[in-house]
Amino acid sequence: MNHSLKSWNTFGIDRCARNIVCIENSQQLLQTWQQATANEQPVLILGEGSNVLFLEDYAGTVIINRIKGITVREEPDAWHLHVGAGENWHHLVQYALENNMPGLENLALIPGCAGSAPIQNIGAYGVELKSVCEYVDCVELATGEQKRLTAQACAFGYRDSIFKHEYQDRFAIVALGLRLAKTWQPVLSYGDLTRLEPQSVTPRQVFDAVCQMRTSKLPDPKVNGNAGSFFKNPVIASELATALLASFPHVPHYPQADGSVKLAAGWLIDQCQLKGKQIGGAAVHRQQALVLINEHQATSADVVALAHYVREQVGSKFNVWLEPEVRFIGTTGEVNAVETIA
Repeated sequence: MNHSLKSWNTFGIDRCARNIVCIENSQQLLQTWQQATANEQPVLILGEGSNVLFLEDYAGTVIINRIKGITVREEPDAWHLHVGAGENWHHLVQYALENNMPGLENLALIPGCAGSAPIQNIGAYGVELKSVCEYVDCVELATGEQKRLTAQACAFGYRDSIFKHEYQDRFAIVALGLRLAKTWQPVLSYGDLTRLEPQSVTPRQVFDAVCQMRTSKLPDPKVNGNAGSFFKNPVIASELATALLASFPHVPHYPQADGSVKLAAGWLIDQCQLKGKQIGGAAVHRQQALVLINEHQATSADVVALAHYVREQVGSKFNVWLEPEVRFIGTTGEVNAVETIA
């Protein structure tokens, strides 16, 4: 257990794994997975470790996915991008923009690799991956069988997909297909984007505004380890939202198509005056309450204790119970994050 995971997770949590192997194609991935399984070791596949919290040392092999490559097929109405799972997500957004293929700019500066994007159905500033995803290529680890899932088959939900359920631990994502329509429609419904002029705005202006918002509010993992947004924005039933708004009329709320209402987790945390709150080496970020940071050599126990404290404070004030967006990794694999911090 002497291979440090500190540089392989953006939280900078100092845990170890039995083995760490970087792979560059699906054959290497399969080979490494099957070898570890033959040795009865658990296997974890990571991109850039930007959305994980290691609770303990990992008792098996960590595979770092570095399957690269971006190819583009142009059709009259759209560009179709085929992207290796190990490509850095933000670099992909920049690549598309620089090659005059807009549509990803709201998702700029989301940390991590392209292959992690479908797992979480990543989203920001009114756009989710599912709106541009055409397919996801994966490989069944036990058999080596390649499989292409349509976007519909991925069962995308809010920060959710089939890769968190039936396909978890059974399939590895090796590539994804994106469709960027040539008729670009800016999405300007959140934050500073609402100030932009819909008729004249350019994709570059949207990209710049998103980058500005994210860098002003979010800490650099190289300075303070973090995993981006720690909690999901809660989605609550309309009856609960009505009761909440009666008591707190200024709660930012976003009605959803199914009648439920999405709330801003960062706002709820902020209202509990928790910015800067520290437990051990972990702290709530002072600019963006949604982010928990590794302030000073935090242990995973510090982060869990802080997440528990934040959840309790928000729950007792608003009767809304936050759930982590970050994946919690135990000795042999992913564990239930809500149960861990409850």
